[in-house]
Amino acid sequence: MGESHIEHTPSLPFAQRPIVILGAGIIGCTTARQLLLNGFPVVLVAEYLPGDQSIFYASAWAGAAWHAAGGINPEQRYFQAVTHRHLLKMAQEDPTSGVCIVDTREFLEQAPPENSSLWGQHVVSKFRHLKKDEFPSHFNTGWAYDTLVTDPTLHMPYLGKQITELGGQFIRKKVNSLEDMYQMFPESSIFINASGIGSKELDDVKDDKCFPERGQNVFYKTDKCHMMYFRNGKQYTYVIPRPMSQGVVLGGVKQQDNLSPEVDMAIAQDEISRAHMLAPEIVPENPPEDSISHIIGIRPSRQGGFRLDCEKAGQRTILSAYGFGGGGYAFSYGVADALSKMVERAERENVIL
Repeated sequence: MGESHIEHTPSLPFAQRPIVILGAGIIGCTTARQLLLNGFPVVLVAEYLPGDQSIFYASAWAGAAWHAAGGINPEQRYFQAVTHRHLLKMAQEDPTSGVCIVDTREFLEQAPPENSSLWGQHVVSKFRHLKKDEFPSHFNTGWAYDTLVTDPTLHMPYLGKQITELGGQFIRKKVNSLEDMYQMFPESSIFINASGIGSKELDDVKDDKCFPERGQNVFYKTDKCHMMYFRNGKQYTYVIPRPMSQGVVLGGVKQQDNLSPEVDMAIAQDEISRAHMLAPEIVPENPPEDSISHIIGIRPSRQGGFRLDCEKAGQRTILSAYGFGGGGYAFSYGVADALSKMVERAERENVIL
């Protein structure tokens, strides 16, 4: 980590020094909101802010369905469970959040392996195993449950507004290193790196495990937008409803190290045909051209999974939270909760001598 040469005792008491978050995607913004609710002052510094439309601002384009991940450890499962708890409250109490409860069908090509997503049955509502005659015969297993979908076109501006109303500040600025942040905020003691794919480029981070992963989805306008479908196996297909935007998101595809902003029509056609096979009652074989639009976003992925940790660098505490790929929304509020606990630990160590 970069370190300034001059150490001094800041004039502000610890809890009044702004906590500085680099990155204003779903991870940075949920963390800012949680810290502000806990009484900390927060400043977010980012190249892209809520409401932006750049393909590199992945949070604006995410499928953003809450889906239990397979192959993760118990702590990571709990992050997802905490996220579900927060999102469910929003779905029930605040329609402006863009979070909705939807009926879901998940079909598996093979029997679920030992560390599958089946643990999610303890979090979602109305979970049940489907009987053989309730799902297509070429699948091994089927599940039904209620889960949550978040409409990013509504949720990111909602978070931005909440942060501002709680007293948080946004600064639009592209920085080249964490050291740049330390120079901008010499009084601050806690810095959170939630810069997503930016962590590959920051001079004093250079995390080579980070890589961009292009996603391209089809948005199909339809009033049949209250049912979600997942197909899991060699083929990963989904139909994610957007009740508030009157449509469904069809996918998916992952293209490592591809940064093209151009729509690949072959991918779009493949996604439509896969979605039609999965949910023919929602997606026709040839949807009218004027009902179709395209979504492209660059996911901030990381080999070996996301990074979430806390380091000391002299008088500073540096927290890292990035590399969530396509799982940012499903982990967001749980990771924000974990980061806010790390901040409180740092505060306690500083003030309880």
